[in-house]
Amino acid sequence: MGFKSKILAGAAALALAAVPITVAGTAGAATPSCGGGCLNVFSHKFGTYHKANFVLDVFQQGAKTGQPIILYRTSNSDPAEDFTIEDNGPVSNFYAAGLVSSTVALHYGCTPHTTISGPNGPIQCSSTSVDETAFELEYAPLGRDTGLCAGVATTAFQGEGVSLQPCGNTSKTVWIWDTYDQDPFQTFLNGFTFPAINGSDTNFSHPYVLDYPHNADPNDKPRAQAQVNNLTGFSNGFGPVIGAVIDTQLWGGRFGVLP
Repeated sequence: MGFKSKILAGAAALALAAVPITVAGTAGAATPSCGGGCLNVFSHKFGTYHKANFVLDVFQQGAKTGQPIILYRTSNSDPAEDFTIEDNGPVSNFYAAGLVSSTVALHYGCTPHTTISGPNGPIQCSSTSVDETAFELEYAPLGRDTGLCAGVATTAFQGEGVSLQPCGNTSKTVWIWDTYDQDPFQTFLNGFTFPAINGSDTNFSHPYVLDYPHNADPNDKPRAQAQVNNLTGFSNGFGPVIGAVIDTQLWGGRFGVLP
């Protein structure tokens, strides 16, 4: 765990209950060695909380910077699907730790009518501000932390591939659950799924979110790499609009091991 991650650890523990994911010891795809602490992130296009089908996976189990993140069929014997929550808590905590910019904090990390502080100075929050939940997703094959998290190599841009990057150093490995843009109809049917905004985002009308190539299938060869692309709907309180966010940009998570 990096120095900045340690700063966040206490606050993250207190905020765990706020995470918009389902906790279940008998669901997901983690290996038994990783167990209930592993988080399996699935795409709404290919699965649900009841049956995830495909989850985020490290291509060829390569624990190195730049290794692509793909979707792969759920398996309780595939360590490439083992991820843990490295940090978890409100975006304002990540700003206080210097892991997101003041602009990101202003849009996603503010409690209304408050002032938040961070290395880049104080921010005055407006009456319509929101403080969303953010996290880092660390690759932990067989339950062993690697210090590498799902993220982007540079400041997010359209079509950039998602890969393993060092945890706890920059906003590029931070993800923000965009709870304002869940589809109410799909939530009713399948549980909560949300866009996940990359913490290095610079486009606040259509932020860069975790996505899967729209015409790809996880069974394709070569395997399609997860990407960040502009959100198809609205953001930061201006949604949701039913059907506005495409299903490849909606994600959910389950803790635990597939029975």
